[in-house]
Amino acid sequence: MRLIGDDGTAYGVVSLEQARNIADDTGLDIVEVSPNAKPPVVKLIDYGKFKYDQQKKANEAKKKQAIIALKEIQFRPNIEQHDLNTKLKRAEKFLDQGDKVKLVMQFRGREMAYKDLGMGKFRKIIEQVEEFGAIVESELKFMGNRIITILSPDKKVKKKQKPQSSPAIEANVAKNN
Repeated sequence: MRLIGDDGTAYGVVSLEQARNIADDTGLDIVEVSPNAKPPVVKLIDYGKFKYDQQKKANEAKKKQAIIALKEIQFRPNIEQHDLNTKLKRAEKFLDQGDKVKLVMQFRGREMAYKDLGMGKFRKIIEQVEEFGAIVESELKFMGNRIITILSPDKKVKKKQKPQSSPAIEANVAKNN
């Protein structure tokens, strides 16, 4: 087998006994790197440290992983404008954070007779949410007494910048300094 040291030194082609003796002398482990090569390639490494480094790299990759959550916002067909604005602000916040938003309009009792009016109102709500930079991921679906759709954030839309201060405020700050 071809033996390579932990610092990259090549010991050349050696027998298994010679490789074990070298590993015992250095206090390292023999790990097969390329079993299909002729002759097979083995390396001297500290196997415990190797496993630790691999685990650490896996944990770092897991930290950098983007987690996308599905947030649900429920509406009723006769929702008042202020309540609707509050829920739309919440939807905008979720989309800005990169989460998907599931919009649900639920009908109860006599509201079931006016599904077409509810559908029109729901389409208007979706248009308002699309202004924040959302893409309709799944079309409107009737599921029993609910209308459901899923929206996802549009990566192409740039985030809103903070409003700049007005010239009157800047003049006041300059005057005070």
